[in-house]
Amino acid sequence: QVPGLKEILLMGFYQPHEALSRFLLSAQQEFKIPIRYLQEYAALGTGGGIYHFRDQILSGGAEAFFVLNADVCSEFPLQEMLEFQQRHGDADSFVILGTTANRTQALNYGCIVANTDTQEVQHYVEKPSTFVSEIINCGIYLFTPAIFQHIGEVFQRNQQELVLEESSNGWQRAEVIRLEQDVFTALAGKGKLYVYKTDGFWSQIKSAGSAIYASRLYLNQYSKTHPERLAQNKPGGPIIRGNVYIHPTASIDSSAVLGPNVSIGEGVTVGAGVRLRESIVLHGASLHDHTCVLNTIVGWDSTIGRWARVEGTPSDPNPNDPYAKIDSETLFRDGRLTPSITILGCSVTIPAEVVILNSIVLPHKELSRSYKNQIIL
Repeated sequence: QVPGLKEILLMGFYQPHEALSRFLLSAQQEFKIPIRYLQEYAALGTGGGIYHFRDQILSGGAEAFFVLNADVCSEFPLQEMLEFQQRHGDADSFVILGTTANRTQALNYGCIVANTDTQEVQHYVEKPSTFVSEIINCGIYLFTPAIFQHIGEVFQRNQQELVLEESSNGWQRAEVIRLEQDVFTALAGKGKLYVYKTDGFWSQIKSAGSAIYASRLYLNQYSKTHPERLAQNKPGGPIIRGNVYIHPTASIDSSAVLGPNVSIGEGVTVGAGVRLRESIVLHGASLHDHTCVLNTIVGWDSTIGRWARVEGTPSDPNPNDPYAKIDSETLFRDGRLTPSITILGCSVTIPAEVVILNSIVLPHKELSRSYKNQIIL
């Protein structure tokens, strides 16, 4: 949707595999834009990765480029950030997308202190120990090629420090650069860094369970901008409550009750009397008659038997606080599994008439009984 966008580069140090290649190919065909995956030789940090691949980023003569962390969901107001950058500062200024968090949760993020008139970032602190600001870094940036000069200075400094330390693997560690702590902290107050504050939705996706909250945010957005994408109540169709997405190839019995916040993928089968709420059902899954699925992610090609109940516990932000964010819950607390969204990996089979509660089931498992608060390996 950004005019003049020429290329998309995905960066990470994960080994590319068949599923990723297939995704890249289908995305290229759908969006008609070159998409490539660049693999780092090691985890180089948020700044080290783009610095390592700076020649690839600049090869098309880029005037500017966006950097987006992959573990966030948002309205992504990229066009607005471009227009903001053109209005503020010089041609080589950089823009951070910011949003408002509550005072307690702000400590878990990068905090931005900005000039209220110009929005210039005057002070930046990553995960401060005491309150600094309610404006937090969303992990979405607009840079010009000039950013590489600033990252390069950090790289040179790292090299010099490592020479002094006489470290054996210094060349490798010098390339590990964090945009937030190493670059933004130094740029703050120098007239180069600005924050564009968004009132649109934004959330981290730090766990599989937070995907259900992210799905709710996107479905809510669709209800305003793309209502045609959402399912409607029709004669002879299933009962729809709230925002529900159903892939055109899914087969849903007319007596099923779906929603709110349900997303159903390609080729899914939902039987008679099924109740689905606050859940994501991925492609090829099958929910047999009268199953009840709440706060759950159902993996690809999984099967849930008749009259089974699969349920999780949501970890949503405080609904009464407009600035509350989702907490990054740890998997275990006091030696016990924290109650959370139930997750069924791909090709999991749940038998008829069992209850699966607050559990994580790894792929290719065939369960024979009920489970509660378990990770089933």
